[in-house]
Amino acid sequence: MKRYAALLLAILLMLAVTGCNLAESSAGSAEKGYVGLAMPTKSSERWVADGQNMARLFQEKGYKTDLQYAEDVVENQISQIENMITKGVDVIVIAAVDGNTLTDVIGKAHDRGIEVIAYDRLIRNTPHTGYYATFDNFKVGVLQASYIEQALGLKEGKGPFNIELFGGSPDDNNAYFFYDGAMSVLQPYIDSGDLVVRSNQTTMAQIATLRWDGALAQSRMDNLLSAYYSSENLDAVLSPYDGISIGILSSLKGIGYGSSTRPLPVITGQDAELASIKSIVAGEQTQTVFKDTRKLAEQTVSMVESVLRGEEAEVNDTESYDNGIKVVPAYLLDPVSVDKNNVQQEIVDQGYYTKDEIGLK
Repeated sequence: MKRYAALLLAILLMLAVTGCNLAESSAGSAEKGYVGLAMPTKSSERWVADGQNMARLFQEKGYKTDLQYAEDVVENQISQIENMITKGVDVIVIAAVDGNTLTDVIGKAHDRGIEVIAYDRLIRNTPHTGYYATFDNFKVGVLQASYIEQALGLKEGKGPFNIELFGGSPDDNNAYFFYDGAMSVLQPYIDSGDLVVRSNQTTMAQIATLRWDGALAQSRMDNLLSAYYSSENLDAVLSPYDGISIGILSSLKGIGYGSSTRPLPVITGQDAELASIKSIVAGEQTQTVFKDTRKLAEQTVSMVESVLRGEEAEVNDTESYDNGIKVVPAYLLDPVSVDKNNVQQEIVDQGYYTKDEIGLK
């Protein structure tokens, strides 16, 4: 009996010590900081990765996190941010569903002393966004258009070629940077007639794709092909995002593009999503712009830590991102153009996907 009593006492002491350690760990985490992460949707794999990467990095450093996805519904995101404010977070990192709709809720966060950092999508019409972490979005468009320029041999005077343009979501400030970057390269060729937009749809108002929806892009491509390309071949498509590119490809393949007699046009993209990287390896989508969100997550965590220490965060751009009220200081990371020729170096060797995942032999 004495042995059993001693064993029971030892177990109880062990549980008590474990409980104290857990309590100390929890207290330490809460003391270091509480970070809200408001992401737009789980429907795009990149946003899932963004949220998970940041949550993991914050937790590894001892911060408590609240990660929420709004499923592309503005009201959901506003409600989630309000809930974070109620919970008493210290900082909220927001990748906005619609950067024009958060003025009031960010004002509430400011009134409670909560710092707000915009993540990849600029939040407009508020003085209370402290910082912006993103990629060089103008350069994204330049990379896409420069790829088309090179693939078609436009600098060498080749042409004319038929091209159609697709834009991003009109409620996402980045979409306009992508468009402006691309048109800085393409517009001279359109003006000279070396590139022909048979639909004459060239403005963002005409080519925008609400919520970056691939199904909407596919439907628009169906209409363009039917109206303007029954007897003409399409040589290139400017697509700002991989999900849109996949929709465009479905439309093209549906009427026979991709056969030996009717090759697919040059098709750009962005975000290096798995489906598009596999498509590039398979010889369908031609290019994507890789934005390593692991690095963006690391930079954002560093910015949040500076803010919580009462210090200024590191930035490298204080001119480009005017949100209508103020120029938001930003840190811009460099994007990378990827096609079949460098997918091994830029995607596999960086540990983003494996060869097996993308079908690379």
